[in-house]
Amino acid sequence: MAHAFPNLFSPFRLKSTEIRNRIFSTGHDTYLPEQGLPSDALIAYQRARAKGGAGLIVIQVVGVHESARYTSELLMGTSDDCIPSFRRLVDAIHGEGTKVFVQLFHPGRELLGRPEGVVQAAYAPSHSPSERFRVIPRPLSGDFIAEIIEGYGATAARMAEAGADGVEIVASHGYLPAQFMNAKVNKRDDEYGGSLENRLRFTREAIARVRLSTPDGFIVGMRFSGDEKDADGLEETETLAIARALSGELDYLNVIAGTSASASGAVHIVPSMANAHAYLAPYAAQVKQATGSAVFVAGRINQPQDAERIIAQGAADMCGMTRAMICDPEMPAKAMAGRTDDIRACIGCNQACIGHFQLGLSISCIQHPETGRELRYGEVKRAERPRRIAVIGGGPAGLKAAAIAAERGHDVHLYEREVQFGGQARLAQLLPHRAEFGGIIGNLVSEARRAGATLHNKRDMTLADITSLEAEAVILAAGSRPHLPDFEAGRGIGIVHACEILEGTKETGNRVVIYDWLADWTGVGIAERLAGDGAHVRLAVNGICAAANIQNYIRDEANARLYRLGIEVLPWMRLYGAEERTVYFLHTAAQQAVILEDVDTLVLACPNRPTDELADGIRGLGLELHMIGDCLAPRTAEEAVYEGLKAGLAV
Repeated sequence: MAHAFPNLFSPFRLKSTEIRNRIFSTGHDTYLPEQGLPSDALIAYQRARAKGGAGLIVIQVVGVHESARYTSELLMGTSDDCIPSFRRLVDAIHGEGTKVFVQLFHPGRELLGRPEGVVQAAYAPSHSPSERFRVIPRPLSGDFIAEIIEGYGATAARMAEAGADGVEIVASHGYLPAQFMNAKVNKRDDEYGGSLENRLRFTREAIARVRLSTPDGFIVGMRFSGDEKDADGLEETETLAIARALSGELDYLNVIAGTSASASGAVHIVPSMANAHAYLAPYAAQVKQATGSAVFVAGRINQPQDAERIIAQGAADMCGMTRAMICDPEMPAKAMAGRTDDIRACIGCNQACIGHFQLGLSISCIQHPETGRELRYGEVKRAERPRRIAVIGGGPAGLKAAAIAAERGHDVHLYEREVQFGGQARLAQLLPHRAEFGGIIGNLVSEARRAGATLHNKRDMTLADITSLEAEAVILAAGSRPHLPDFEAGRGIGIVHACEILEGTKETGNRVVIYDWLADWTGVGIAERLAGDGAHVRLAVNGICAAANIQNYIRDEANARLYRLGIEVLPWMRLYGAEERTVYFLHTAAQQAVILEDVDTLVLACPNRPTDELADGIRGLGLELHMIGDCLAPRTAEEAVYEGLKAGLAV
């Protein structure tokens, strides 16, 4: 049924390599390699995406030189010993009908690894400190440049021997080739600096070395940022000139945006839901028109409808849909079969994909925790004996548990007290720039119903109700409820909970102080909403900065918006009293009082309490009980869905 997306599912040819469709997975860190080599877990992860129908998988960055080790789990291609491991990875992907390219990588000054526990020396074209990771690089000597260029060729040769169909030189995101290209970073006065021709010399020599080291039919492409989104970064006029200059030496150009070097640029490495879908397609179209080359593009392309439109309009030849396949490995196959309603759509939350990598954890997805855990959870096995299972609570935890238990063949009934399913996610989607988060509800409801679970709403279950169900096991996923923290509250000031503002049951005065204990999306979202409505807002955060507890790209975007709105942010705050239009805080580091006056309303974004009252009674009935999600301990949707997976497998 490819007719639903005729352009997206048409084959694409580069040289003698035919890619079965126009969907590709971009190179992205997974933290699944082990000791610099593809692991069984990485092979299982990529095989799942190939089996799900991806046309092309670009393997994550592979270091071309020892000085390229920017994290402890970077794949390395600097020794022939790596070839057998890469061959296993390539063979697994090829076995599912998917083509394989491998990224060739040197970060230059963009290093964050600590081999042996200490900061390593970084190298760049010039003495040009990088502000995001606080790196002061050493200028590369001519001999060292030659050594790195040789590394590109030698690594490409190893990838070709391992069976890869091509390689992609990473010149995006302010990494080493881009550092040479950027006149604000490259201050050299030799043949590698100065004019554009000289600044392109490093990349040209790397391309040439790769060509000399690989077979004639081997694909060589380059990924680059069309706009680095920083005042000192490369801009579109510059990158278009670079694309024109290099296009004749490459088989394709892969377009992205941003730079690792700054807060404003880094958010585009993995753009969040605050960015428009397919927002880089117009630039890709410019590159294609200017060069006539094959052009790949990525950047928030998470639905086949968007990808089809890009291909149909001729804006690009291939669409990177990486997070779409992190969230749903079977997305391409479902789209090709016309099962678009079954696709588990990515919501751009960044929490368990890039968020995990930045915590030194293996990749996953808050909606699909099986991702990155394919060796453990890749196959859901039928239960030996079907049982009657009751799930109490229809938030993310309960819905995932119901889906998995039903998929295993159990008779599953889920009971939700509210009219709508979704739990805390129903409130999260009401925050500014978070509407897409509500997609997790529809995705999980569909997943549970497709699996055969029966979902009941408006059922506030009592212990007597549970007794009458005759269930053999109960999964308690009753969530959590708002709770006011302990503090001295007097008269003369309005006090409301953040959820009351989101639900529309309470309003605030004109001068508002938000006490943000959570330091997540809630406080910054409430601050944006109230400031947008015209209120004077001060955000008192129990943390080092606003949104300190969330993935740093989203954190930085949120702080940028707060700054533009003129919202005063006070970090290190702990609430201890409020009365007579005055709020009293303690600075947690200095242990000194902070007094905020002229306040109409204090808004509280504070921890919930578990809704766990049924637990002891269920145990008293002698029933098998599994407590998951917020009713076990209030956390995020990620923990809720993961515990739902485990509970569904345990019953």
